[in-house]
Amino acid sequence: MEVVIAENAGFCFGVKRAVKMAFDAAEAEVGEVRSLGPLIHNPQEVARLAEKGVAQVEMLDQIKGGTVILRSHGVSSPQIIDDAEEKGLKVIDATCPFVTNAQKYAKQLVEEGYQVVMVGDRNHPETKSVAGHAGGEILITESFEEIKKYLNKFSKKRIGIISQTTQTYERFSQLVVKCLQICEEVKVFNTICYATEDRQTEAQEMAGTVDAFVVVGGKNSANTTHLADICREKGVRVFHVETANEIEKAWFLDVEKVGVTAGASTPDWLIQDVVSSLKGI
Repeated sequence: MEVVIAENAGFCFGVKRAVKMAFDAAEAEVGEVRSLGPLIHNPQEVARLAEKGVAQVEMLDQIKGGTVILRSHGVSSPQIIDDAEEKGLKVIDATCPFVTNAQKYAKQLVEEGYQVVMVGDRNHPETKSVAGHAGGEILITESFEEIKKYLNKFSKKRIGIISQTTQTYERFSQLVVKCLQICEEVKVFNTICYATEDRQTEAQEMAGTVDAFVVVGGKNSANTTHLADICREKGVRVFHVETANEIEKAWFLDVEKVGVTAGASTPDWLIQDVVSSLKGI
């Protein structure tokens, strides 16, 4: 069976940056080093960080002293940073620069008086982070019906639209076009990470050339789930796994060529484990 690996699989810039900052802190800092929430959406890499001394906590109250690292998805409110500094903690901000941009644009749109919509998953830590930094009301949704209901509350339909950084460009652009049809004014910032776009485009192209696709990454990772969905939409069989241990030989009995891609939070060592397992079938 031929195994084809996507060129853009694995860590994106923001995740690579956050992981390096965490490992560097584990080596350099005196005292405890803690991540406020999981640093990235990959449980295996988070566990590896814990082994190196960067344990995960959910609240600042769980940290007695030392260093706190802000996760790549950002924190839900700027007040958390102030609280950490008041506790005397050293703060290392590992928020992805693309998420920081989305926070900045959301705040700008609120200040300019737009009704702000973020296209994304309202339960995701990144969107909560952006909403918390906006300084005003913001609707987080992937539904045009919800957007219409939201806008009906306002006499003047001036809407500002941003996106979760891992959103599919297709869904984002479709909602923007629909909003143009019902709004007096639409201001748009494309806050989708370019690495996400590259991965999605590559997955779409590869899906038409393989018999099956293995997508490697955390089951709680939005960008990994979107990759799997994109491949399924192309009609190819898709298997979303976190580790090589999940792979079953029976999946590939009639497969001559399998594609492999991975989400932006998936470390190279996990991808290579999966590839080795597939080559052994």
